[in-house]
Amino acid sequence: MKEGVIKFNYDWKKKALPASLDIGELVRYRNKLFSYGLIGADENGIGFGNISVRYMSSGKFNISASNTGKIKRAGKYHFTMVNSVDVKKNFVSCTGMMVASSESMTHDIIYNLSSGIKCVIHVHNLRLWKKFLNKVPTTSKTISYGTPEMANDIRRLWVKSDLKEKRILAMAGHEGGLVVFGESLEEAYSLIMKYFNG
Repeated sequence: MKEGVIKFNYDWKKKALPASLDIGELVRYRNKLFSYGLIGADENGIGFGNISVRYMSSGKFNISASNTGKIKRAGKYHFTMVNSVDVKKNFVSCTGMMVASSESMTHDIIYNLSSGIKCVIHVHNLRLWKKFLNKVPTTSKTISYGTPEMANDIRRLWVKSDLKEKRILAMAGHEGGLVVFGESLEEAYSLIMKYFNG
């Protein structure tokens, strides 16, 4: 299946995020990642990479919307609130001007691993992916992105590997795909940039 395709069922309420919601920092970090090509689009114009932040204890999080990787300067319009995720039912509820990222289920499962995780970043970089594949916690190559199977495999890695210490995973079945997470936007961004510049 092509990159960028949403694989979950969803309930999408098309409405602007609240004016009181400040996601300026999230937008700035997303645009930094774009400038390094870690978020972007392939030769067919299909977007890749996404970033999210959990602000509330309710489990809701803001994530870059589906197929926005090709946008050079993203703004608040290009982010969506994920209200809830049901992995067993392969279902996502979201609110925003655009549908939530195809990786929303992956972000959600990572937030559910620890209350201390506040930011998740999914990037694509073939050089880094080849370098870290099977050197860091790595999902099964038979598992596709954005699926309940991916969510369950990440949960397995949390229990069976040193994922909680390394805070990075490679997606064997999603060429170029890496995920990092941290207790803040700055921490997660600094982690991926450490690997990118290393």
